[in-house]
Amino acid sequence: MTTLYGLNNCDTCKKARNWLRRFGIEHVFIDYRDVRQPPDILLAWKAAAGGWDALINKSSTTWRQLPPNRKTPGSDAEWTLLLKEYPQLIRRPVVVQGDGTVTQGFSDNGFKKLFGVP
Repeated sequence: MTTLYGLNNCDTCKKARNWLRRFGIEHVFIDYRDVRQPPDILLAWKAAAGGWDALINKSSTTWRQLPPNRKTPGSDAEWTLLLKEYPQLIRRPVVVQGDGTVTQGFSDNGFKKLFGVP
């Protein structure tokens, strides 16, 4: 089963959830502000995204409001602590398929390709 991670009030997450419902794709939604992800999951997402810079939304208001010293974590442990405190920094949605494949973001064409919908 597919698990969609994001924020309940995120418009992109809402679009992704509506798309999955429209095409009858069973899924679970987890708001990662309510259910904080452990470091091993965040590290797996980082690996799938291609690094912390790809996983983090640096154009977000939350990122821009961070003090400068918080924007330069020097280790995986510091990154995971930052995301535990500010999970909304993660680009969304994060999609984890039943086989463990992890992807990020939503677009109609991207989801059609991801889920094999013509």
